[in-house]
Formats: sequence, structure tokens, C-alpha cells
Amino acid sequence: MRDRSRPIAAGLVAFALALTACQEETTSPDVSESSPNLAATAANYTVTDLGTLGGDQAEAFAINNAGHVVGYSQTPDLELHAFLWKNGVMRDLGTLGGPTSFAYAINAAGQVVGESSTAAGELHAFLWQNGVMRDLGTLGGDWSSARSINDLGQVVGWSRGTFGSIRAFIWEAGTMRRLGGGLEKTFGRAWSINNGGRVVGDFQRPGMTYRRAFRLKDGVMTDLGTLGGNTSFAMAINGEGKVVGIAGTSPGRSHAFLWQSGVMTDLGTLGGRTSSAAAINVVGQIVGSSQISDGSYHAFVWQNGVMSRLGPGGATGINRSGWIVVNYEGHAALWKPE
Repeated sequence: MRDRSRPIAAGLVAFALALTACQEETTSPDVSESSPNLAATAANYTVTDLGTLGGDQAEAFAINNAGHVVGYSQTPDLELHAFLWKNGVMRDLGTLGGPTSFAYAINAAGQVVGESSTAAGELHAFLWQNGVMRDLGTLGGDWSSARSINDLGQVVGWSRGTFGSIRAFIWEAGTMRRLGGGLEKTFGRAWSINNGGRVVGDFQRPGMTYRRAFRLKDGVMTDLGTLGGNTSFAMAINGEGKVVGIAGTSPGRSHAFLWQSGVMTDLGTLGGRTSSAAAINVVGQIVGSSQISDGSYHAFVWQNGVMSRLGPGGATGINRSGWIVVNYEGHAALWKPE
């Protein structure tokens, strides 16, 4: 079981952007080392540090189409609390009675989901709306985490069951249940759900030594395959059913991918060995993180077949307008194209 004091980032790599709080600056994304012709199409961005809840660090995980951002931040007493950033103000969403909480997703209505410690010392999925944090419970064990919510209020994530196994769940109409379609007896994790109710994530059947990305549509689970390696993880799905994530390649590396119409496409890297895609918006723009040639990680945006570098760190969310959430060295920032 992982350390409960720190979340697993939505894009598998957690980063933060080091800027002076509330300060803005204009910058241009660097051109991917493999795509020098991008300079003609790259946009300028205005970068805004989201600040903190009074502590030294913050990390953002998602943004909705209204530009509202969620994540977690350190408080003055060094606790880590979920936040909602809206119109320049970061709001502490509180906890379920324990010292920590993390917000991972937000829908169009402003409903927020994530995980929080409880007064009993457990870690439970939550739904926050209208100032109230609701405990979504578990599948019978002592731990659950909500990772995505669609505009219908359906929530997905994963939970420990009565006998200790981790299972993917969907929560709707006040009830949490295991996801079906072949996931019932797998070590499953649901990372994202779109407004059509399609779910993506990763699974591991008994006896398997690796995890594979899946899509669940109309009760049928599809293994999305890999880029030639053994392992893949599906992190996000947009309204058109396009899926992004990270997959192993035949040389034993891991690259960001786009899956659509049954085909997984390698998005490449910024010159390094690995990359991962964390989010995709309705127009098909993809964000994530990639190593560059010196081994450090940089945020990227991929569009029209080209990956461009935004700056150090990792991008974890993008909305319809192309506003991007980027994290680097303990700070979260919002990148808005001019």
C-alpha cells in the first residue's frame, strides 16, 4: 500500500511550477527537439502561479471549462488539504475529519472529487459540492480514492474490498459498486469517465505480472494494448472517446499514447527516454510530461501530430479553451494561451 501522506499524480508523474505567487509572465513554449517546424504554430502563454493555502507547496490535477482548478496544498500547520482555485482565490475544501485531503477532478457544475483521511485514520473517496464534503465510502475495506467525475455526477476510482483486493468502482445515485464488464475479479483502477459513461483505467488479472490499459463501454471491457511492450495505463478519455495515457514500447521504454478507433499511436518524447499523457480536451489537445535529452522532465502540449515543450515540470490538465495546469518544484500554475 502506498504512503497515504502523498497522492499518486493523475499523470503518473507529479510536478509543480516554481513562480512567484500571483505573479504573471508571458512565455513561449520550446519546440520539440524532434519537431523544429513547430515554431510557426506555437502560441504564447500567460502563466499564473496559483499560490498556496499558506504553506510552501501546492500541486494541481485538473481544470474544468470554466477555468476552475483543483489539487492540494500545504496549509500553515503543514497539513495537506484539497483546494479549489476559482477567480484567483484558492479555497481550502477541508477534510473528512483527518489531517489530509487531495482533489483530483472537477466537473462543469463545480463538483469536486478526491480522497481524504477520516477521523478513524482511514482514507476515503469524497465528493465536494456547495461547501460540503461527502464521504463516498468504500467497497468494504478501509481505503478508496475518487479520480474522475463527469457532468452527470458519476464518479469513478478504486477501493480496497472486504478481503483486501483493489477494485475499480463507479459511484452514482448514492451507491458505490464495482465496475463490471470483466473487471470484477481484477486488480482494477478507474482513472477517468466521460459524459457518455465510458470509463478508462488499468487492470491486472490474477497471475499477470504487468498492468494493461482498458476502456469500458456499454458494459464491455477492451484491452487497449501497448506500444510493443507489456504494460499500459489509460489516464483520460474525452467526449469523443479518445484515450490517452502511457504504454511500454518494444525497446523497454514508456511513451505517451493516443488511442482512437482501435489504434494506439505513439506520441513520442521531447528527446528523452520516457513520456506520459495525463489529459485530453474536447478538441484533441493532449498534455503531459516528457524527459528531454538531459533526463529532466518538461511539460508538453501535443496537437496536430506535434509535441511542443512548455517548460520544466509536468502538465496534468487542459480545458476546452486550451488552458493548461502545470506543476514544477512545489508550485502549481495556470498557462493560458494568448
